[in-house]
Amino acid sequence: MTLTQEKPLPPSPAPKSGVPVIRRNGETTPFDSSKISSALTRAFLDVEGTDAGASSRVRAVVAGLTEAVELALMRHAGPDRALHIEEIQDQVELALMRGGHHAVARSYVLYREEHARARAAEATDPTSEKQPKVRLADGTLTPIDTDRLKRVVGEACEGLAGANSEQVLAGTRKLLYDGMGAEELDQAPVLAARALVETDPDHSFVSARLLLDRLRREAFGALGLTPPADHAELSGRYPEYLAAYLRRGVDLGQLDPAMAEFDLDRVAAAIKPERDLDFGFLGLQTLYDRYLLHSGGTRYELPQAFFLRVAMGLALREVDREERAIGFYRLLSGFDVMCSTPTLFNAGTTRPQLSSCFLTTIPDDLPGIFGAISDNALLSKYAGGLGNDWTPVRGIGAHIRGTNGVSQGVVPFMKIANDTAVAVNQGGKRKGAVCGYLETWHIDVEEFLELRKNTGDDRRRTHDMNTANWVPDEFLRRVRADAEWTLFSPDEAADLHNLYGDEFTTAYRAHEEAAARGERKVFRTVRAVELWRRMLTMLFETGHPWITFKDPCNLRSPQRHAGVVHSSNLCTEITLNTTATPDAEEVAVCNLASVNLARHVGAGGLDREKLARTVRTAVRMLDNVIDINFYTIGSARRSNLRHRPVGLGLMGHQDALFTQRIPLASDRAVEFADESMELISYHAISASADLAAERGRYATFAGSLWSQGVLPIDSVELLAATRAEGELELDRTTRLDWAALREKVRSQGMRNSNVMAIAPTATIANITGVNPSIEPLYRNLYVKANMSGDFTVVNPYLVRDLAERGLWDPVMVGDLKYFDGALGQIERVPAELKELYATAFEIDSRWLIEAAARRQKWLDQAQSLNLYIARPSGRELDALYQLAWVRGLKTTYYLRSQAATKVEKSTLVTTDGRLNAVAPVTVTPAPACAIDDPECEACQ
Repeated sequence: MTLTQEKPLPPSPAPKSGVPVIRRNGETTPFDSSKISSALTRAFLDVEGTDAGASSRVRAVVAGLTEAVELALMRHAGPDRALHIEEIQDQVELALMRGGHHAVARSYVLYREEHARARAAEATDPTSEKQPKVRLADGTLTPIDTDRLKRVVGEACEGLAGANSEQVLAGTRKLLYDGMGAEELDQAPVLAARALVETDPDHSFVSARLLLDRLRREAFGALGLTPPADHAELSGRYPEYLAAYLRRGVDLGQLDPAMAEFDLDRVAAAIKPERDLDFGFLGLQTLYDRYLLHSGGTRYELPQAFFLRVAMGLALREVDREERAIGFYRLLSGFDVMCSTPTLFNAGTTRPQLSSCFLTTIPDDLPGIFGAISDNALLSKYAGGLGNDWTPVRGIGAHIRGTNGVSQGVVPFMKIANDTAVAVNQGGKRKGAVCGYLETWHIDVEEFLELRKNTGDDRRRTHDMNTANWVPDEFLRRVRADAEWTLFSPDEAADLHNLYGDEFTTAYRAHEEAAARGERKVFRTVRAVELWRRMLTMLFETGHPWITFKDPCNLRSPQRHAGVVHSSNLCTEITLNTTATPDAEEVAVCNLASVNLARHVGAGGLDREKLARTVRTAVRMLDNVIDINFYTIGSARRSNLRHRPVGLGLMGHQDALFTQRIPLASDRAVEFADESMELISYHAISASADLAAERGRYATFAGSLWSQGVLPIDSVELLAATRAEGELELDRTTRLDWAALREKVRSQGMRNSNVMAIAPTATIANITGVNPSIEPLYRNLYVKANMSGDFTVVNPYLVRDLAERGLWDPVMVGDLKYFDGALGQIERVPAELKELYATAFEIDSRWLIEAAARRQKWLDQAQSLNLYIARPSGRELDALYQLAWVRGLKTTYYLRSQAATKVEKSTLVTTDGRLNAVAPVTVTPAPACAIDDPECEACQ
């Protein structure tokens, strides 16, 4: 067959104009995809011979690869963002590997390495006339200061046993070229170091310190100050810097003028610049990109100033505000506890919206619905995550009195709420995020289950909104009995919305009887187990709706006397009352922080005294948020000031287990979850009671479970009273003196209606360098993608253990990549390490539920609990979620499952670290509220 008779080839992508490409000699030329096509063709010719040039197969492959490379490059390119020739070649290399063209890729790699070595040798030859120069802002060229480069890299590697300064310098030299910009020169050693993270995780700290060098010069320059020569010089410069920093922030209208009224000498003396060295690269880059204050993109806030700004912002109304600010600063900068992202964004600023989560109930009328959507926009604007209770809105076919028509149901309004969340993207800092909740008896529940499907009428889909089922116990009983279940429209069964426990069951059965008599116009009867199967099927296929349990949330709520919990929040850890009546509308608000357990354990277990101190201070910080907070809507302010709820949680649970050498899938891990949460619960409740003695009780304390001496551990019995035999199986063991605390709460009262909730902590865990929340280890080696880029993540505990046994080498790195970061199939790894470092999909999720159940008994709110399942089946999912119900959990979060296809096994090591490892792909999509996979970050 001749070439003209063959199937036409796909057209090559048209070259993009306006995107500059920086050549190695510093020249800039327009991007031209035809050059990529030519390079790929030459690579195939080198491997497959000259006959490949006439092959339509090769031409088609080259066209496809060229398009893939171009698409990857254009995601971040533009007229103001030049591409470097090395970046283009990296993408070509990656495209070849992804396409399975390994021989061609190998040839291409060897070609690049050969030329890179030649360039590096020439660049370091002082006699070479081609020694690279850097282009300054005014356009002049000056020789690169190689002595300073060596000094900075050496300082960055100091004290890190696994860091190799020579390798970092060698990698940096590969990136140098004549005429490169000053910013590119700053970035070169950072990229060189991060490419070595997979060889030893200490290089993550090296990368962070190199970024810190750049940040110091940027921040001091922005304030008109001479930058310190190195980190050692910074210590003596902080008082000078701090005064200039605060003046600049106030002048820009970004910082509250009251911040400049502190005794700056006193607070500056408390700053610990050495704590900057505790950041890993992911943490500091995240801080740099998203948290540090800037003007026109130029950062003027250093990390310790950032922590001090948050601490001072939270201490503004304290009597001895300097003393309190110093105490808060020490906790934050030491990574002992971390506030949620909205608090970190906005504390100390002129718009201190510090709260994390907002819960609303949507009323059943047009003004109320669109008023609630407007509230969503206002709350989301300043970084709040939203939970909407949609149950009151009448269903499809319900009568509309005003028009004598019929309702289109709840779904079209949820679509509008979805689009509003996309439009209001929290000031460009991150996506707006909302979760819609619906009770299982709502007539529209079957349509609700399909909201996240990618097929069907797109006008009845919410691709960006999270969804969750609000499931009453009666439904689970019907499932277990294989009985029928009746769906109603809330305009005909409005009382069900505000009932729970036995009262709900009685009323629900009465509505069924009324429907049987023909007294209900809109209803439908289904087999309960079939609806349950659809719920689990959709959860597996789309990741939504999540399964949350109405009755445990209400029966154990300390605020039962003040209202009903109608939903959880964006991440299923908040369980607060909401109302939708015009005369008593309340939008529930919660303010979050998380204790870093990794900083409170040693090989011998928990440091109980330190944990007690941390928790007491953290509760005080959270209580301060309520009074300082900037409220965008009045109903949120009224609710927060009346009830004063806070949510203290935890993170670094997996790290704490590693430190103690406890495998997560073990009885010892379940006991540790119980013990650690009991301590946090005890001291959090005690701290709130002490604040009540100092500052006064919250307004609705009288009549609460607290006022009756019923603490969270006691409220388990309230749930048990409504469950039949076998419906609640939960260990009730206690270790501390709870009787004394009950009496203290009764006599002193509580400052806060709620004090504990375990949030996902995705981003703040990145900042502090620990595993998020209560999550199991995701992988031992993978690439994490978020708004700040792609980051190689290696389990440092594993690396240490393998290195001690002489097993950490390039072969082990390759094996970890091949087996998706899991140790199970790597024969030379000892069995005890496989058990200790088992990853999320190697662990039976029943262990996660057992640990969560032990924590839940101590919590007055809930926890963001992800479940993982390697080989999903209907039987397995049913058993998992029924176990969660029987163990008394209030909520669950994402179900994560592995894809059927395997990930690419690239063994490339490149200059930017992006190809060093590959993140496993799951069929469950990342949360709509999240940028970080696989965690939610809207609350954190």
